[in-house]
Amino acid sequence: MQDSSHHHRPFASAIERLRAAGLRPTRQRLSLCRRLFEGGQVRHVTAETLHSEVLAAGVKVSLATVYNTLHQFTKAGLLREVVVDGAKTYFDTNTSSHHHFYDVEHGDLLDIGGEGIIIEGLPQPPDGATVERVDIVVRVRRPSRD
Repeated sequence: MQDSSHHHRPFASAIERLRAAGLRPTRQRLSLCRRLFEGGQVRHVTAETLHSEVLAAGVKVSLATVYNTLHQFTKAGLLREVVVDGAKTYFDTNTSSHHHFYDVEHGDLLDIGGEGIIIEGLPQPPDGATVERVDIVVRVRRPSRD
């Protein structure tokens, strides 16, 4: 009888996810992978917010390691990088084709379905280049809740 539950091996799904992406499951990668993916919901995190979460959970890891790991996860296809402006980068667990609303007051990033926006009139890319993807970030401001 095969045991498909992960209750006895809490890191099993994280180990499988990392190995499938071609990444060695180090202690830091496992901790960050679990924090990002084990709720099942889509997450938009900055390196700083993820660093705070893992520190609060008792995992000792530097902010530089969090940045490096997020970039490794992005390169491996586990995350999608969303640059809101030069100073703010989010890492999205939803790697499908989609766009975002950005709440400028609260710093929240919300998904817009990929089929919700039609893009026309893209310029011809330079010789030898192809368009990889187009990221649209729609900045919104919600009314005050006084």
